[in-house]
Amino acid sequence: MSGEMTLPVWVVVLLVLLSVALILDRILIPTVRWYLRRRVNRVIDEINTRLDIEIRPFQLTRRQALIDQLVFDEKVNEAVLEYANEHHMPREVVQAKVRQYAREIVPAFNAYIYFRFGYWTARRIARLVYRVRVGFFDEDRLSRIDNRATVVFVMNHRSNMDYILLAFLAAEKTALSYAVGEWARIWPLQSLIKAMGAFFVRRNSRDPLYRRVLERYVHMATQAGVRQAVFLEGGLSKDGSLREPRLGFLDYMLRAYHPDRDRDIVFVPVGINYDRVLEDRSLVRKLDPAAEKRSAWFVIRTATRFAWKNMLLSRRTRWRHFGYASVNFGLPLSARQYCAEQGVDFSK
Repeated sequence: MSGEMTLPVWVVVLLVLLSVALILDRILIPTVRWYLRRRVNRVIDEINTRLDIEIRPFQLTRRQALIDQLVFDEKVNEAVLEYANEHHMPREVVQAKVRQYAREIVPAFNAYIYFRFGYWTARRIARLVYRVRVGFFDEDRLSRIDNRATVVFVMNHRSNMDYILLAFLAAEKTALSYAVGEWARIWPLQSLIKAMGAFFVRRNSRDPLYRRVLERYVHMATQAGVRQAVFLEGGLSKDGSLREPRLGFLDYMLRAYHPDRDRDIVFVPVGINYDRVLEDRSLVRKLDPAAEKRSAWFVIRTATRFAWKNMLLSRRTRWRHFGYASVNFGLPLSARQYCAEQGVDFSK
């Protein structure tokens, strides 16, 4: 019984690794997870006390639960059956395609990242580059909006700074959700944007199955009272003028809306303008159909050099290379009130 037993080195190493993994899985990771969850809940409670509209339960729901809810939505399942029959595909294959779309669309909102990291970053960048001014803002009318209503900021799209500017100005009021184009689906930007509550859209997709999944997600978020920002033009203005409106998102929000049964939807017009936009040269270049297409490496190199140069210039006293950025908030429009006055029922 007192004899010695010799083990190979690889067995000892394997046993040590398994022991470490067991300790991490059973003791350390649950402890860290509990600590982080407590910190996040404390931040949410603190933030909700100072927001005009609290973070909706929908935004705090686990992402996987929202994906499952979207995948098994009744109207999505109808679209799955129709698509499977039309393209002679097994239902399971189409269902897997829907799940892929749902994972692509559904954000992973993190209140801690949004209000701690996101707000701080947006404020610093906005104030670093521009002198930010709020032009028209009827605080009395905006403060009378029902806290239970879904508020939708309807905006023009002048620059990619629009996202940062509105997030910075609205952070004292609520958390915003907005659609972002496929340009931002790069690591690590993709994970950060999803954590900020944004969701990605394929703006030019004609796939009816994808459009139905996107429609149902927007409908779910609207019904849950999530505050959203919508770019009515559907894309960036290349010459600064307003483009023809694309009403897809507004259609998704109002398609099944019933004023007596559903919560009110309040649309707030937002106008954004700049003395100069960051992308001015690239936007002007896009207007020239004969312009040579730049490589991805050229774009990265130019953007890095541009950012570094402006960081150095920003150290100068009162330097504001890009001038003023002005934001104007229009008068809110209630969908419930509009339906009552015009005798409209979108659900029919």
